[in-house]
Amino acid sequence: MRSIPNAGATQQPAASASDPAPRADPLEQLKLRIGATHFNQRLGMEREKAARVRGRGQPFPRLRKWALIRLLLKYGLGLLRLSGRGRKNARAIRINHNSVPLPQLPAAFEGYRILHLSDTHLDMAADIPAALIKAVRQVDYDLCVFSGDFRARTYGDFDATIDALRLLRPHLKRDAYAVLGNHDSLAMVPAMEALGIRLLLNEQVRLTAGAVGEAIYLAGIDDPHYYRAENFDKTAAGIPPQAVSILLAHSPEVYRQAAFAGFDLMLCGHTHGGQICLPGGWPLLLNVKCAREFCRGNWRFEQLQGYTSVGAGVCVFDVRFNCPPEITVHTLVRGG
Repeated sequence: MRSIPNAGATQQPAASASDPAPRADPLEQLKLRIGATHFNQRLGMEREKAARVRGRGQPFPRLRKWALIRLLLKYGLGLLRLSGRGRKNARAIRINHNSVPLPQLPAAFEGYRILHLSDTHLDMAADIPAALIKAVRQVDYDLCVFSGDFRARTYGDFDATIDALRLLRPHLKRDAYAVLGNHDSLAMVPAMEALGIRLLLNEQVRLTAGAVGEAIYLAGIDDPHYYRAENFDKTAAGIPPQAVSILLAHSPEVYRQAAFAGFDLMLCGHTHGGQICLPGGWPLLLNVKCAREFCRGNWRFEQLQGYTSVGAGVCVFDVRFNCPPEITVHTLVRGG
């Protein structure tokens, strides 16, 4: 509904020719870019979620199953005096390398390397950004992508997250693209893009290489886990049927939609691999609605190849057990 100006408001004097031109509102520009429906639904759901989490309008906020389990884990780790070891584990970020064979890959993209970061939750603790910076400085790559969840909480202020990204961005040697996760706000986009991290909000970009400009396509959907803001029709629009296409998605839950939409590779995260796992990597919790085979590492469905990162950061608990944090360099090769 269009808002009606307050009839009693004081009217401001008209700007003179010598006044500086008013700056365009970044959020209004974003609204024009992604469309009013997507924009209004996403921000509206964010406001509703924040109010519900804070318990407004409810005499007793609902105690969810996940909250109880997390509470038990928190005190259990404290009693076992494992918190210190878990925090140390969470800063020991591994560098993984993954080869991705693609039959239709243009020759100019043979050996093309994509650095994949996910679930960084940069404001979880003051030393988290430094651990990630140390890891990314050790790798070479041609493109950097993020598959969402930059913020630790799911609502509220995000200034600390942007400050941490401001520290990280100079250490990323190449162009960077990202999608939003269920912890992120649409209102973060202008500040992130001002730092040189392009958000793909049900959008796609054409990447070219070589003397003749051979191309592949990189696409990204808005959070498909909580906000269900993905739009595959819009995301895939304009991608030629025979072109190699890579999809960024926060969660693996939409692997079927991605496969039948014709994408070749899907890079995602969200699961943290469980973060706190039993020996052998068996997760205690996975907040995701899909089979475990899609929740960590390489997987395949129909013609779609996928990789679910266990993430570089931590969420809820600042610990990891039997599930080391990771960043991954995916190398595209012809074949498969």
